[in-house]
Amino acid sequence: MRLVRLRPRSTAVLVLASAVGLLAFGWPLLWSSSQTGASAIGHTTDAPWLFVLLLPLLVAVVLAELSEDGIDAKVISLLGMLAAVGAALRALGPGTAGLEPGFFLLILAGRAFGAGFGFVLGAVSLLAGALVSGGVGPWMPFQMLACAWVGCLAGLLPRVGGRLELLLLAAYSMVAGVLYGLVMNLWFWPFATFASDFSFIPGDSLLENLHRYGLFVIATSLGWDIPRGVLCAVLVLVFGRPILNAFRRTARKAAFDVPVVFDRG
Repeated sequence: MRLVRLRPRSTAVLVLASAVGLLAFGWPLLWSSSQTGASAIGHTTDAPWLFVLLLPLLVAVVLAELSEDGIDAKVISLLGMLAAVGAALRALGPGTAGLEPGFFLLILAGRAFGAGFGFVLGAVSLLAGALVSGGVGPWMPFQMLACAWVGCLAGLLPRVGGRLELLLLAAYSMVAGVLYGLVMNLWFWPFATFASDFSFIPGDSLLENLHRYGLFVIATSLGWDIPRGVLCAVLVLVFGRPILNAFRRTARKAAFDVPVVFDRG
């Protein structure tokens, strides 16, 4: 059951938000930048604009669904509740050694309720978690986008059931944990200074810079990304079935997909 269904309007807004995110992460690899030093790493010029663009786009996804009767007050309430739970889990494990237990809840919710719900939940829960844990900084809008993609892609996985579903979600958790780190490193890597084999070189070819980025990830990031994926996969295998059943039972009992009909008598 998908609570936030990807109808034409919401799909268009979601694609637009993702395009903005890809541009925000990847533009330093494609265009030369005059930003250098601490101001560049801090994204003092582009991070505030990205945050300003992202929030209206998230609201636009919800408004598009409201206008197409794809979302109602019950779905918004559920979204808020799960965002609060995700924020609490982030406060318990704010990324130390890559261990972020909130990822597994995001993946299960995206799986149970659909890609649109997962996209919005990923961004909102990260924002709430950052406010609770004090993790507000120039990296936050980038994290919101990356978490939104994790939840969205969970809702786009093939529809299978039983034990195969848990194995699929566990495998996705491993991949998502690594890809999250792979994407997130791009928010600072082009502007930081490392050894020559690991550093971004302005004006060099895209393939050469991607090669150096791959070496950087292997040497530094995988020690955080793999534990993130392993923890998420283990939590999915241990708690995935009862939580998925609870989500689906909630959707059935709340009758999210049943239109409201008023009795004239």
